[in-house]
Amino acid sequence: MKVKIIIAICASLVVLIIGIALGSVNIPPGEILAIIRYRLTGVEFAESINNSTAIVWNIRLPRALLAFIAGSALSVSGAVMQSVLRNPLASSFTLGVSSGASLGAGIVILLGVTLPVAALFTLPLLGFAFGIGTIFLVVAFASRVDSQMDNNTIILTGMIFSLFVNAITTLMSALARQHIQQLVLWQMGSFSMRGWEAIYILAPVAVAGVIFITHFNRELDMMTFGEQQAKSMGVNLKRVKWILLVSSAALTGSAIAFVGVIGFIDLFAPHIVRRIFGSSHRYVIPLSALFGGTFMVICDLVARTIIAPRDLPVGAVTALLGAPFFAYIYFSKRAKKAQAR
Repeated sequence: MKVKIIIAICASLVVLIIGIALGSVNIPPGEILAIIRYRLTGVEFAESINNSTAIVWNIRLPRALLAFIAGSALSVSGAVMQSVLRNPLASSFTLGVSSGASLGAGIVILLGVTLPVAALFTLPLLGFAFGIGTIFLVVAFASRVDSQMDNNTIILTGMIFSLFVNAITTLMSALARQHIQQLVLWQMGSFSMRGWEAIYILAPVAVAGVIFITHFNRELDMMTFGEQQAKSMGVNLKRVKWILLVSSAALTGSAIAFVGVIGFIDLFAPHIVRRIFGSSHRYVIPLSALFGGTFMVICDLVARTIIAPRDLPVGAVTALLGAPFFAYIYFSKRAKKAQAR
């Protein structure tokens, strides 16, 4: 296991360097490391590297780091949702977080709403607030309808709320068509034109969220065996579900608030981690963060280089890769059930 983890960490670092190095101007890894060392320690580098400093430090490094952080947050959220709801296709998006965030973004983009104190962060703040607000409504409504908070009740409630909120966003788009392209691009996700400011806010939230969730490794392990078994082992299911669902939604909401809606990565990253490293959440949670972040850097690299100098929405790239995987999970599960009969 230790060897696998070391290999995964090394591969992640290599991908991160490649994500910074490749682009319209290719920059050697040695120059990248020299620039980072200079910015962190003040150690001088060769004069010939000066031309690459602004590209690396102001554009590519923050973009790659933001992609890694967002991918990590989304993947951990997906891992938790799948375990809590005992559904391999569950995610924060299933429960309406993306729909709520899209509604918040639509209010900002289509109606021109701005916050008086923090105008620059109006979009991420409202996107986050509406995303978290939606999950609160879903869980609260599900607990009212079903005091035991059955997993199917939560998922069905999330789907209903998601459809309802999407309908509101669609109506708003129809009434403000001049801004619809901007909203559509936000809904497809992108890391372009994002600077260090987004990282300064998102990184602490993501790290704190992942650390907080790792404290529930034991409960998550027990919940994967079934709710009755978890109850018999002393797990307060209703309380733990509330905490984990809201924490996962907070990770998803904070990520998509800055980079837009990026789907599917939270679906398949945890599955791949479980295949390689096993199902213990002691490993699943941190390694989902590592794998999800690494894969998001790869997707962003493809999005910005495949038709350079134009950028593809990174959400389109993750969907192209994730949709076949989604279908594979669904139909393989049905095939296993049919064989069992």
